[in-house]
Amino acid sequence: MKHYSVLLSESIEGLNIKQDGIYIDATLGYGGHSSEILKRIPKGHLYSFDQDKEAIEYSQERLSKIGDNFTIIHSNFVNMVEELSKLGITKVDGIVFDLGLSSPQIDEKERGFSFMSDAPLDMRMNKEESTTAKDIVNDYSLEKLTEVFYSYGEEKMSRQIAKRIIDYRKDKRIETTKELVSIISSAVGAKYFNNNHPERNIFQAIRIEVNKELETLQTILPKAINLLNPKGRMSVITFHSLEDRIVKKEFKKYSEVNELVKGLPEIPDEYKPLIKLVNKKPITPSDEELRENSRSKSAKLRIIERM
Repeated sequence: MKHYSVLLSESIEGLNIKQDGIYIDATLGYGGHSSEILKRIPKGHLYSFDQDKEAIEYSQERLSKIGDNFTIIHSNFVNMVEELSKLGITKVDGIVFDLGLSSPQIDEKERGFSFMSDAPLDMRMNKEESTTAKDIVNDYSLEKLTEVFYSYGEEKMSRQIAKRIIDYRKDKRIETTKELVSIISSAVGAKYFNNNHPERNIFQAIRIEVNKELETLQTILPKAINLLNPKGRMSVITFHSLEDRIVKKEFKKYSEVNELVKGLPEIPDEYKPLIKLVNKKPITPSDEELRENSRSKSAKLRIIERM
């Protein structure tokens, strides 16, 4: 099972790990970040979250070879606070989010994440969820499809593509990834298709919609900040501008003095910043990492510390 954890050493170093700390890997995947954390906390405990049962099974075995001081929770990280409180955990020393798809998910063609191979339109990270990519392309209205493609794919031909999908499905349901790619191509014409690759943007948009990725990220960040102990740290790795914008905005909001009291000689505690930015500019992969793994080229890492 080959999976390359992007910005691995930078995100782990950024957590400033202490041996007896409690740490969260919000996105377990195939265990890259969890393994590195576990090696560094012989007296601590690691809680790792994932929705994908295959990833959990693989990582359970991988982590067991390092230690037994970990707990894997089969749940979306949006439920982090509730799931941890069931286990009596209300504060932690560090959290890592790696928001990318894991390579095995992309490469396992029957999951339908990739436009490169033919497969059923699925794209669920949690196979127990009911809504698939097929439901979205076959059931959403012209307006809703256009909005998803434009908001989550930033695709300027969104309306033309949505319209072609609506016309196509009058005759038959759209079943496969290749079928969708050919509809996208016919909607925009060969020249635009070959120069701009709109299928990348459309597949990204559908995947985000299926898994409610941006909504869950927006919801969890403030809660995750509140979970941190003083001096606790959070590393967040994003892979596209939509995610990075949300992270940057939330971190900015919680790292500045509240507007209501700016300029006062004495700032009341409840208006003081909750966090400080460890790195003002996002950390990006080194040339060496880019040579080893081209999929990491869009990655950005932001790190904060709880005040």
